[in-house]
Amino acid sequence: MRILVTPTSLQPGKGSKALETLKAFSDDLVFNELGRPLTEDELIPLLKDCDGYVAGLDSITQKVIDACGHLKVISRYGAGYDRVDIAAAKAKGIPVANTPGVNAEAVGELTFALILAVARRIPYLNDSTRNGEWVRSTGMELKGKTIGIMGLGAIGKVTARCAKGFEMNVIAYDPFINEAYCAEHDIGIRAFDELVQQADVIALHLPLMDSTRHLINREAIANMKPGTILINASRGGIIDEAAAYEALKSGKLGGLGLDAFEIEPPTGSPLFELNNVVVTPHTGAHTQEATDHMANGAIKNLIDILSGNECPYIVNK
Repeated sequence: MRILVTPTSLQPGKGSKALETLKAFSDDLVFNELGRPLTEDELIPLLKDCDGYVAGLDSITQKVIDACGHLKVISRYGAGYDRVDIAAAKAKGIPVANTPGVNAEAVGELTFALILAVARRIPYLNDSTRNGEWVRSTGMELKGKTIGIMGLGAIGKVTARCAKGFEMNVIAYDPFINEAYCAEHDIGIRAFDELVQQADVIALHLPLMDSTRHLINREAIANMKPGTILINASRGGIIDEAAAYEALKSGKLGGLGLDAFEIEPPTGSPLFELNNVVVTPHTGAHTQEATDHMANGAIKNLIDILSGNECPYIVNK
C-alpha cells in the first residue's frame, strides 16, 4: 500500500519510532519535502495514487478528495479536522480519523506561556534590552484576575488548571459544558456575552466552523473590559484580525497572543507592528511528548482502518 505522510514533525531523519512502525506496515511511503502544510494543487500529485494518508495541516478539499480515487483513509495528525472537507470524504466513503486530547498538555501550557508573555510584554522587553535600551513597562499581575476560557475540552481544562495555580478566577463558556466538572473544580459557567464582559484574560480553545468564524469580532471586542488580553491557541479565523488590530491600536485590547492565524504563514500582518502582540508559528502541539503521542495515534488509526480493525476515532461515520 502507498501511504502519504505530510506532517512536518513526522518526516525521515527525525528519529520517530512511530514512523518505523509505519515502515514495517508499508514500504511504499511518500513524504512532504516542502516542510510546510500543502495546498490542494501541491497535495494532489502526491496523494492521487495513495491508499492511506497521514495528514498534517494540509488543505484537503473536495477537489483533492475527488482526484484521489485510491484513497481509503485520512488519518489526521492531531485533533482538529477543519481543513478536511468532511462531507466530501464521507460521500466517497473515506473515513477521517483524528487523535483527540493527545496534545492537550502542550497546547494548554503554551496558552499560559502566551498569557504571561503578553501580560508582561516579555518578547518586547527582551528585544529592547538586547538592543541597549532599559525600558520600564508596566505589566499586569494575574493573581485575582478573571480568565474566561472559551471551549472547556481537554486543552481548556489544562489552561484552567494553570490559571488556578496563579490564583485566578476561572469562568468558562462551552455549548457542551460539563457542569459536574465545573462544580468540582470551581469553574464558573457563563454565557458567551457574560464571559466577554467579565474576563480580564480570554483564552480561545474552540474548533473553527461556520458558527465560530470571526466569533471574536468588533462587537464582541467592544463588549470586553478595557485592557483585556486575548489569546488564541486553537484555530485562526476565530478572531477577526482586522478588528483586533484596531482594538490593540486604540487600547481597547491590552494585548494579543496568537499561535493560530487567519492565513498561515501570516507574512506581512499589520499585527507585527505592535509590541503588545506575541506570536508563535502554530506550535502549540510541538513538544516532544505531544508529537510522539500524535504520531503514534495517527499511525495506529491508519493501520487499524487499512487492516479492517475497529478504530474509535473516526469523525465522519
